[in-house]
Amino acid sequence: MTSTDWSDRGLCRTADPDDLFVEGAAQNRAKLLCIGCPVLTECLAYALDHRIEHGVWGGMTERERRALLRRRPTVTSWLHLLETARMEHERSQDAATAVSRAS
Repeated sequence: MTSTDWSDRGLCRTADPDDLFVEGAAQNRAKLLCIGCPVLTECLAYALDHRIEHGVWGGMTERERRALLRRRPTVTSWLHLLETARMEHERSQDAATAVSRAS
């Protein structure tokens, strides 16, 4: 996968890159750019799979990504893991919606 496969659809594509590679409290503002991004999963997976150490990617800071990598050292494909989790979440949401409509 090349970054252009998904990055052209990211909400941050028009942002100043300097706004995404910040430190401290400014990282929380940078993470706001990720809310509702259609490629959040792909972006985060790319950063995790490539061990990118700087900047906000997929709504996570470098510190958050490092902690996640330490907690899950055996993951070989973050893209696969995150996409699978997203699909399972969407299925459970659909099932919950169906149950609430039936009642």
